[in-house]
Amino acid sequence: MEKLGSSLRAEVLSHKFVYLLLGVILVLALFIRVYNTGKILGFYYDQGRDALEIWELLHKGDVFLIGPTTGIAGIFRGPYYYYLIAPLYLLGGGDPVLPANFLAFTTVIAIALIYYLGFKLKDRTTGLFAAAIASFSFYIMLASRWLSNPTPMLLLSMLLLWALFAVSEGKKYAWIAVSLLAGLSLFHFGSSGEFFYFPAIALFAVWQKKHFPNGKIIFYSIVAFGFTAAPLILFDFKNDHLLSRNIYSFIFEKESFKTSFMQVLSDRIDFYQSVFWGRLFPGTSRLITFSLLTVGVGFFLYLPDLLKNTKAKILMLMLLSPIVGLLFFQGNEGNIYDYYMTGYYLIFILLFAVILGHLWGSVAGKIVVFIFFYAFFTMNLPIVKAKITDNADGPNTILFRNQKQAIEWVYGDAKEEFNVDVYVPPVIPYAYDYLFTWYEGKPEYSGKVSDNRELLYTLYEEDPPHPERLEAWLARQKGIAEVEYAQKFGGITVERRKRVK
Repeated sequence: MEKLGSSLRAEVLSHKFVYLLLGVILVLALFIRVYNTGKILGFYYDQGRDALEIWELLHKGDVFLIGPTTGIAGIFRGPYYYYLIAPLYLLGGGDPVLPANFLAFTTVIAIALIYYLGFKLKDRTTGLFAAAIASFSFYIMLASRWLSNPTPMLLLSMLLLWALFAVSEGKKYAWIAVSLLAGLSLFHFGSSGEFFYFPAIALFAVWQKKHFPNGKIIFYSIVAFGFTAAPLILFDFKNDHLLSRNIYSFIFEKESFKTSFMQVLSDRIDFYQSVFWGRLFPGTSRLITFSLLTVGVGFFLYLPDLLKNTKAKILMLMLLSPIVGLLFFQGNEGNIYDYYMTGYYLIFILLFAVILGHLWGSVAGKIVVFIFFYAFFTMNLPIVKAKITDNADGPNTILFRNQKQAIEWVYGDAKEEFNVDVYVPPVIPYAYDYLFTWYEGKPEYSGKVSDNRELLYTLYEEDPPHPERLEAWLARQKGIAEVEYAQKFGGITVERRKRVK
């Protein structure tokens, strides 16, 4: 550690401007990820479900072996995401803002790592390019603010690359980290896309067979991977192999992987363009098209140099694996979502930054880089600013501030026990179940949710895709209780009602 600290000090002191600039980037990256979270946090179905599970853990000691659903019927992730953020819920007294800011902080560590990996791949300038893009991309910022299990994948993906780089340098002990990080990504934090880490790692192992681990390292690697799989294996044995049967059904009986990938090729190309180019630019313009095309041409021009660089080949292998693999993946009823690729966002940005780093070596290339960053900042920064300065006071806004205002109004209005009925799309009001549970324990409120009370509060969100569902719910409420008073908080309406006798 002393040697590492000494070399780090020497590196920083010998390149003061670079690290001053990196420090500014990291501080600003943190700021735009945690500023105003108390107002603009998205706290919806998934967040409420996860918070309720953690509440049970903290207040009833309910230890669990599974975590959030994967979105595929009967298949669950492991519980380590819950255990990761549970201490933050405890420290925050149940407030989800602290866990959200903690996850955001992990993404800033990922940005520091992407600088380091860019430095290892090419040079410090490349590292700065990667850090700047990752810091100020609007959609990377949104992914960093998401209180959900894929968010740590931004950090885990960079740590996995770091471990693979270390193996390629002959540090065989890094295989243990590879096993641990791949297991955490697949079983606990990732989505469908992280499955494709494993074909890439398998090809990497064959390619780097001269750095294949010895028996002792293989043993510890198996233990590390087993640590990540253990909760799900235990759950499977305790529940009559429910998980393994559902996984088998999903892969084989439902034909989630098919060789007729030409049927989805066009859709996948559009998807890849949205996922990867969208992390750079949230819109389009001629300037953006020019800069992307130029960098694309640069990739093919510099490809021979990249293929001579072992670390660049690792980067391309990791990125190519899901691009090819998802051509065959047609499961989850044909649905595929951007967040499936969270573990590849920064890998793509790092490769893009390497191309910019090569372009920086010529005068014409410097012009292209300046054009790219001009387009990047002018497109991303205004909407980043608009997002983080949102006061959550729009007529149809539904953010954490609006939800808290609605709950606080109910508890401030009620001086006795009351019923509550909630309507939200998509029907299950996990977010409000948690918020009422959380506010119930606050000493400043005397009201309490109970059953069969004359006083009823109805709370509902607007449902533009299916207004008929909301209308039917409201019609049913008319036969139960009469509205005495209504209050609106953004897109949330709260009504105090008295039951019809």
